[in-house]
Amino acid sequence: MTDPQSTPAARAITVQEAWDACRERGLSLELLGEARGLSTQVRVPDLHRPGLALVGHFYHHHPERIQVFGETEITFLGTRSSDERAEVLNALCADRVPAIVVTRDLAAPTELLDAAKSHDIAVFGTPFDTGTFIRHTTRLLEDLLAPTAVLHGVLVDVFGVGVMITGPSGIGKSECALELVLRGHRLVADDMVELKLRPREGLIGRSMELIKHHMEIRGLGIINVQDLFGVAAVRDQKRLELIVALEHWNPDAYYDRLGSDDEQVRVILGVPVDEARVPVRPGRTLSEIIEVAARNRILKARGVDSAKRFQDRLLEEIRRASPDAPPPTGTPLRESSE
Repeated sequence: MTDPQSTPAARAITVQEAWDACRERGLSLELLGEARGLSTQVRVPDLHRPGLALVGHFYHHHPERIQVFGETEITFLGTRSSDERAEVLNALCADRVPAIVVTRDLAAPTELLDAAKSHDIAVFGTPFDTGTFIRHTTRLLEDLLAPTAVLHGVLVDVFGVGVMITGPSGIGKSECALELVLRGHRLVADDMVELKLRPREGLIGRSMELIKHHMEIRGLGIINVQDLFGVAAVRDQKRLELIVALEHWNPDAYYDRLGSDDEQVRVILGVPVDEARVPVRPGRTLSEIIEVAARNRILKARGVDSAKRFQDRLLEEIRRASPDAPPPTGTPLRESSE
């Protein structure tokens, strides 16, 4: 099942937005020269050091990336004549790079500022050394440019497993999450869950900033979970690993009773996420069911599938009871010390 709201889409931010985010994260950036090119879009999180481009070789140049001039680049430019610097820097800026950053509070060559001005490119300076600036800024841009989806549900950290509870309005998602918090688990987001796809981490869920740490309970209204239960009851973000879809009990619907059916998945931003359908009816303690689902997810991640083990034992017993019958399908359970 593919969520219609979760199709990956190319994202872009402006240089102004990237500059603001850097300052919010403590990555000191000061504008050098005139405020130009701040509306230029940044689409790639990687940064680039021009290197060979400074001697006129543009074969492996990446003009779509923010260009970083460190001590090596500035020192090399200092060995060239003014005309040579102007020629190569104009050629570099003619490719419409998004922005240029000079690290270590080094003085930007006049030719660099002039070339950037003529092509409407912003030039920034930072006191950070080149490696530190590239490392932190790349992480920041990866977060800002990550494909994003916003889904209706509640995200809770249950035994270290990121579980998103979904279902129709009024079915009891928030109440179930509140009971999980009372049982010692941690709330990540209620009502609207923002999911970002990070290549190395998967789907990372967090709350919308305006409603962060808040929860709506019908009959009580809006409560602040952190204020009521302390900082240990909330967390800012969590990787999504399991979806529990609550639905009203339908006596005519089919529900998996053995756990041996093919696992259902929901595809979000191109990533398949295991999904369990849980019917809601009086007498069912949903928080305990979700805890068991999270524990079962942990076991499966370790290679332990209880349903498959049971099925294998059953098939082996059938084979032993009817030795002349054709062998049943399935792999017999192997002896283990567990």
